[in-house]
Amino acid sequence: MRPEQMAILVTGLLTAVVVGAIILYLAKTKLKAAKDILSNAEKQGETIVEDSRKAAEAIRKESVLEAKDEVHRLRNDLDKELRERRTEVQRLERRTIQKEETLDKKTEQLEKKEEALAKKMQDAADKESRADELIAERRQELERVAGLTQDDAKKLLLDEVRGEIEHETAQMIKDIEARAKEEADKKAREIITTSIQRCAADHVSETTVHVVALPNDEMKGRIIGREGRNIRTLETLTGVDLIIDDTPEAVILSSFDPIRREVAKLSLEKLIVDGRIHPARIEEMVEKSKKEVENEIKEEGEQASFEVGIHGIHPEILKLLGRLKFRTSYGQNVLKHSIEVANLAGLMASELGLDATLAKRAGLLHDIGKAVDHEVEGPHAVIGADLAKKFHESALVVNAIGAHHGDFEMQSMEAVLVQAADAISAARPGARRETLENYIKRLTKLEEIANSYEGVDKSYAIQAGREIRIIVKPDVVDDAGAMSLARNIVKRIESELEYPGQIKINVIRETRSVDYAK
Repeated sequence: MRPEQMAILVTGLLTAVVVGAIILYLAKTKLKAAKDILSNAEKQGETIVEDSRKAAEAIRKESVLEAKDEVHRLRNDLDKELRERRTEVQRLERRTIQKEETLDKKTEQLEKKEEALAKKMQDAADKESRADELIAERRQELERVAGLTQDDAKKLLLDEVRGEIEHETAQMIKDIEARAKEEADKKAREIITTSIQRCAADHVSETTVHVVALPNDEMKGRIIGREGRNIRTLETLTGVDLIIDDTPEAVILSSFDPIRREVAKLSLEKLIVDGRIHPARIEEMVEKSKKEVENEIKEEGEQASFEVGIHGIHPEILKLLGRLKFRTSYGQNVLKHSIEVANLAGLMASELGLDATLAKRAGLLHDIGKAVDHEVEGPHAVIGADLAKKFHESALVVNAIGAHHGDFEMQSMEAVLVQAADAISAARPGARRETLENYIKRLTKLEEIANSYEGVDKSYAIQAGREIRIIVKPDVVDDAGAMSLARNIVKRIESELEYPGQIKINVIRETRSVDYAK
């Protein structure tokens, strides 16, 4: 080993020894300092523990003293409350004793009163028994004197009382009706007059025949055709009777079905204009006319609904409405009548604060049964109600349709208005007409009904059958009886006659005193 390397090695060893000595010294120094710190901490801990123990002891003593004070205070409060409650209990006991004494006194008084009452009741029973005996004796004496038994006397008395009550009841009814009419007639007239004034519907009269004008009399032969084949074809296809007589330049179409009559009329008019009249052409024109009439029916139904302002009606019901254009009742066009009834019912409902839309709808549909009453048996009101129900109209509309002639019981005020509007429209002057034969029969039946009652002297059907004037015998029928007679005649007329509008029953009773100066 060279000297330089040896010197470096020695120097390193010395350096290592010195560094180790320094580190050892520092470690001892830190260990000593740590021991000192630990010793100081232990002393401080002991001091803190001792101080804490002393403080805890002081707090414990203080708490014990406070608890003793609180217990003493609570005990004093409890004693005070007990004394107060004891005083209250003693006061209540005294009051209870007083009440018991009072109750005992009242019980004693009540017993005395019960004894007195029992005695009085016994006296009353004795007197009642004696009174019954006296009444029986008096009754026997009265029966002996009057010559009537008790039952006979009761019956006689009841008959007299019943007669007086009936007379008074009729008088009361008369007074009540008079007052009600005075109050109701004015308002009813205002509402009905206003409604009629605001609703001005046209009146169209139809018959069971149509007259088709011809350009010349030669056209009659062409319509008849060779051996009558043309007229037979037309009658077979349309179901209408063609009457070709001596009437110049005219052919009459006759049928109970107005739609068939309309189809025949259109077909004949088209054939006359076209000029080619033979069976094949007739069949073609009839088919074309049927389609035109069907379209017209649909359009008329929609137009009626639009005119009244009612929407959402089933298409089949609209077709039924359109068919009413070709239907008449006592000469009055039923579609125009239905529109008028709808407007009248709606206006009256508005005046009265009711559902105007419901009233209009029911009024427009009230006669749809007449569109099929030739095909379905039964009253047209019932048929119409069934049709409305089938096509999902509301229950109130169905009821109003069925009830407008009394077939159903009315379930709403709107149904009453529909019935009233129907009567107003039918009774309007010029709205309806009837055959002379039916007119005479109705007047005769009116007078027969009136004359069938006892006490009627004379009766006259006047005002074209809209009023019957009945003169009664004053010595047989009194004022109350006159009212009853009018009511009974009304019921019979409503049940036995069919008539447009309404009929006024006027019962007249008068007493005349005649003498002569000589």
